[in-house]
Amino acid sequence: MIGAEEAAEAPAEGTPVPRRRSRVRRWLRRLAAVVAALIVTATVFSFIYNAATAGRARPPAGLTYVRTGDLRTRYRVWGSGGSPIVLVHGAAESADTWARLAPLLARDHRVYAIDLDGAGYTTRRGPYTVDHQTRQLLAFLDAMRLDRPVLVGHSAGAAIVAEAVLRAPARAGGLLLLDGDALAGGAGPPAVLRHLLIPPYRITLLRMVVHSDWLIREIYSSQCGPACPRLDAAGVDVWRRPYEVAGAEAGVWGMLRNGVAGLPAHRLELLRGVSLPKAVVYGADDHVFAKTSAADTARRIGAPPPTLIPGARHLTMISSPGEVARAVEGLAARRRP
Repeated sequence: MIGAEEAAEAPAEGTPVPRRRSRVRRWLRRLAAVVAALIVTATVFSFIYNAATAGRARPPAGLTYVRTGDLRTRYRVWGSGGSPIVLVHGAAESADTWARLAPLLARDHRVYAIDLDGAGYTTRRGPYTVDHQTRQLLAFLDAMRLDRPVLVGHSAGAAIVAEAVLRAPARAGGLLLLDGDALAGGAGPPAVLRHLLIPPYRITLLRMVVHSDWLIREIYSSQCGPACPRLDAAGVDVWRRPYEVAGAEAGVWGMLRNGVAGLPAHRLELLRGVSLPKAVVYGADDHVFAKTSAADTARRIGAPPPTLIPGARHLTMISSPGEVARAVEGLAARRRP
């Protein structure tokens, strides 16, 4: 039975039903229509933009390559004598990233820098994993017949040089981790991007970033800091062109699927048992990693306390080439014979 109060509140027979729900439904339908229109507009724009920017750039003239297993690896060389040093770049970088540091090291050393698979002008051929890139690095040492070089890995490249030493400890004369902890999950974009960025939108997004001089300069400035030289048009092209050549876009998304290169902590700690000179160098103001990362990394691999470069951020080889060169040369002086 209905109580007296409920009966009083209940609408009388024939009274119109409240219209609040119908108003909500109308707004939801309108919102759905707006969202659908935006998706259609974005999709049409994306297809048109992608078609208009489909042309691919040519690699610069005069590049040098060597066959490394299943890859044609692009590399650079500085210097004519002395013990060898091999420089391995990080994510979104290339052999050209070392252009300020390498000439300083080349005064007393033969210096090499490679483009890892998926970066620079090396042929793109997945999988873009630590295993594949480590095999590329070791094959490069074989191809160039390098005798126990000092291996320097920047940022994500730290994992590649660390894994190379673990696989072939007798092949290296020293190990330096520069602005990188070599750990899986230490840095990188959110994993959700791998699922949200789908064709054709991801192609549009990448090309819009690559085609923006302003955005390239902003990212570079944020990572490098006030001590770095400002990018002129040629400098912007150094960072841009590797992502405009054939196969580059597929390589970017292949690398994102695997995440930033890194090793499990338990594997990295095996370096403690490897008897060779080691060093860790970070920018003191590096905001990619935690403040304790440099000290934690040095302890993890069995290296002396880290070198922290005052005022430097994440691209220390560009902002502070003199300080990094001194650290590398100090390690090379202790190079395992």
